[in-house]
Amino acid sequence: MTAALAVVTTSGLEDGVPRSRGEGTGEVVVERGPGAAYHMFVVMEDLVEKLKLLRYEEEFLRKSNLKAPSRHYFALPTNPGEQFYMFCTLAAWLITKAGRPFEQPQEYDDPNATISNILSELRSFGRTADFPPSKLKSGYGEHVCYVLDCLAEEALKYIGFTWKRPIYPVEELEEETVAEDDAELTLNKVDEEFVEEETDNEENFIDLNVLKAQTYHLDMNETAKQEDILESTTDAAEWSLEVERVLPQLKVTIRTDNKDWRIHVDQMHQHKSGIESALKETKGFLDKLHNEITRTLEKIGSREKYINNQLENLVQEYRAAQAQLSEAKERYQQGNGGVTERTRLLSEVMEELEKVKQEMEEKGSSMTDGAPLVKIKQSLTKLKQETVEMDIRIGIVEHTLLESKLKEKSNMTRNMHATVIPEPATGFY
Repeated sequence: MTAALAVVTTSGLEDGVPRSRGEGTGEVVVERGPGAAYHMFVVMEDLVEKLKLLRYEEEFLRKSNLKAPSRHYFALPTNPGEQFYMFCTLAAWLITKAGRPFEQPQEYDDPNATISNILSELRSFGRTADFPPSKLKSGYGEHVCYVLDCLAEEALKYIGFTWKRPIYPVEELEEETVAEDDAELTLNKVDEEFVEEETDNEENFIDLNVLKAQTYHLDMNETAKQEDILESTTDAAEWSLEVERVLPQLKVTIRTDNKDWRIHVDQMHQHKSGIESALKETKGFLDKLHNEITRTLEKIGSREKYINNQLENLVQEYRAAQAQLSEAKERYQQGNGGVTERTRLLSEVMEELEKVKQEMEEKGSSMTDGAPLVKIKQSLTKLKQETVEMDIRIGIVEHTLLESKLKEKSNMTRNMHATVIPEPATGFY
């Protein structure tokens, strides 16, 4: 875990509220900057690091037979169906990891119900979710990254994980080992050899007799060499070739150290001289540009004053026309309001008129229609027929009654004139 990541994630977990989440994180964002569109990539990278801390590769991916998502999996649209399923399963695992029992969603479950359950669990942790649930149906985006990041933080809190201060590695200054090159003779090497020779000479005892003998032999050798040098037997071409061969070995190079303050001072002087030379060249151009701008501004100011003086009458007329236009608009608004009211009354009157016309048409059609009269006539003829039939029936009944009365009367007279009266049957008393 890098130090930068530790610092970023610590700021997101100090008080349990994610900072600079943008829209939908509970934090009121007055104005989104140009980098707000890329903030979800940062949140997604933090989420991947937190999932690694939760050991999601061993406990989640291997058990579910899923492949590890990329660092920008939920930030970019690739496959909405797969991303939504991955979001639901990962959110369910994080909620379970945070100590809340949550059933693992299946592929054929209702997405709206699954999203509502996840958001209710998120709100139960004290996190805000002031965005519509439809933002999570796509399976990617800023809101998806925010929900998973909040759940990962809650899971880290539940397992007792705390962010520690970053431990910066101590940089050990390694001594630069410079390969010794026989073709280079450095100044440091010359100084070291000179110091070694002085120490060797100080350690040896000085014998005057030996020193005199050495000086005598040296003088004799030098006189012999000088006599030999009087006549040179060396070829000039070979001498020049030898000089060219030995010349690189005679060069003394001083290695520059970037940490030396003298180099910085030299660089400062160089930059200062460069700035002064550039300033001398550009100062004239800047002064000229300044003078041109001031003259142009003066011309513009004078021209503006002239135009204002020339157009003052027209401006006043324009203002008067604007005032008249505003009054006319106000009268128009008032008249338009009256027209609207009268139009409403006219529509009501028209509706009432239509009702009256419909009633009149119904009454007129009923008055001019002869069907009722025909029905009445038919009823009268039917009544007459029924009356005739009833009269016939009454006559028949009267005739039958008269016949029965006459028959009874004839029986009575016959019985009266009869000589033998039959005895009544006994057994009635």
